[in-house]
Amino acid sequence: MQTYAAPLRDMRFALTELHDVAALTVLPAFSDLDADAIAPILEAAGKLATEVLLPLNAPGDAHGCTLENGVVRTPPGFRAAYAAFRAGGWNAVTGDPAYGGQGLPQTVGMLVSEMICAANLSFSLYPGLTAGATIAIGRFASDALRALYLPKLTQGIWAGTMCLTEAHCGTDLGLLRTRAVPAGDGSYRLTGSKIFVSAGEHDLTENIVHMVLARLPGAPPGIKGVSLFLVPKYLPGPDGGPDGGPDGGPDGGVGALNGVTCTALEHKMGIKGSATCQLSFDDAQGWLVGAPHKGMHGMFTMMNSERLGVGMQGLGLIEAAYQSAVRYA
Repeated sequence: MQTYAAPLRDMRFALTELHDVAALTVLPAFSDLDADAIAPILEAAGKLATEVLLPLNAPGDAHGCTLENGVVRTPPGFRAAYAAFRAGGWNAVTGDPAYGGQGLPQTVGMLVSEMICAANLSFSLYPGLTAGATIAIGRFASDALRALYLPKLTQGIWAGTMCLTEAHCGTDLGLLRTRAVPAGDGSYRLTGSKIFVSAGEHDLTENIVHMVLARLPGAPPGIKGVSLFLVPKYLPGPDGGPDGGPDGGPDGGVGALNGVTCTALEHKMGIKGSATCQLSFDDAQGWLVGAPHKGMHGMFTMMNSERLGVGMQGLGLIEAAYQSAVRYA
């Protein structure tokens, strides 16, 4: 049986004696922030991790995700846990207040992430990928795309992914074959396939926003010809938008199903509760993020965020393993 208690005392020591969190108060956005203000946030996150997420960890890995007719279902309990996660505002801890975020520093976000990863690594990947997509869209997308997608992503109503590699190219993204053709209305049509897409399809949110690397017609060879596109699972708005654009209609909800299908699930040891997917894009509608042929700029922004997240995964697992070993001994 896994043992885990949130190491709140250690975290407070790190904040006050090692990190000097009080130094953040010189920044206007954090002028009222100190260790005493952070403590109840971490206590609440620890309670969520130990009481809601930890009990789902082993059963979720044993059950895994299931795929049927292109629809992925997460393990029992994950949907309710995600609803509690979102209701508590945990998606939005470090998010931009302009889009519904709480605007707390990454120092706090990383401590929360450590506890979530320690309690249930599979679960942590769903909000983790969303956070990375939010950063890339916020930095490189158009005003229209930011206005439509960032409130939903920041608050965890919609989820995000990163779609990088393909079966034939591995880590050499200069070899990717997914194509994006201008549709004549400001959008593009993408055709191709991607593998190893974490949280690529699931039942936790009403929509999933894929950040996809693809090639435009006449693109330079290699990595210098790669562009970045935003491709939603469902097109925005009640009918996908009146003109096929990213305006989202009056309610900003979801409309028609886009041409994105999950064709298979990978089975990764220890994180079977996370849906690692193979995705097929069949004339899927998407929008360019950033400049043409500069897709790696935007994607590396997202990848760097995920690298920090992987660090928190390692730290969380170390803490959980240590506590379990002490209990066993």
